[in-house]
Amino acid sequence: MDEAALKEHPALVKGYIGPGGIAAAGIRYLVDPRVVEGTAWVTGADVEGSHVLDLVAGRDFTPHGTIEAAEVRDGDACPRCDEGTLESARGIEMGHIFQLGRKYAEALDLKVLDENGKLVTVTMGSYGIGCTRAVAAIAEGTLDDIGLCWPRNVAPADVHVVAAGKDEAVFAAADRIALELAEQGVEVLYDDRTGKVSPGVKFKDAELIGVPTIVVVGKALAESGTVEIKDRRTGERTEVPADHVVDRLVGLVSAG
Repeated sequence: MDEAALKEHPALVKGYIGPGGIAAAGIRYLVDPRVVEGTAWVTGADVEGSHVLDLVAGRDFTPHGTIEAAEVRDGDACPRCDEGTLESARGIEMGHIFQLGRKYAEALDLKVLDENGKLVTVTMGSYGIGCTRAVAAIAEGTLDDIGLCWPRNVAPADVHVVAAGKDEAVFAAADRIALELAEQGVEVLYDDRTGKVSPGVKFKDAELIGVPTIVVVGKALAESGTVEIKDRRTGERTEVPADHVVDRLVGLVSAG
């Protein structure tokens, strides 16, 4: 109750209001659905500094209805034991089960023979797994500060090839690597964008997309004949000769 309502009902004591005082004032009040008949509660005694112990719903007070009022919080005591406390955590529904009973079976006249050879109406149930929810749950559970980080067995691709730079030799080598990987049955995501797309943008996009293995074909190709393999999850980088990179990648993918 706000201050204005309390002024209208001076018999009610702020902080110590009980159902008796509310009823005497002719005020309609609602309680949480968990306040059921026969349960005992501690309430205000309508007297400054006093409370009533073991006030029983249905015997000592009768509310006008119910409203979802209680909110659970971390640390709340377990209602079934003296030791447990509530710990909250985020979750996502991956699937569900419905017990349909015989409602639809009766409507369909769906029957089977039981062990005694008699026709009986079946009891139905259904279950489902949300494929898109599974993807969302995996993404949420494995991402890091810079983007998605897919496990290899559900990743949209096995290898993300990034052609970094403007040198034709870089793109020719990246084309070859992507093509040979595809021929070996490796799923490849190939970033061969040109124009104003800088290598930095490509690197950030690769990290954001989160394919498990990132291959960067860039300036190291001309300097040392190597390309970079990066593990998206650990961030580990390895320089590999361009001529051997396909075999190395096929081995990584096969190993899972």
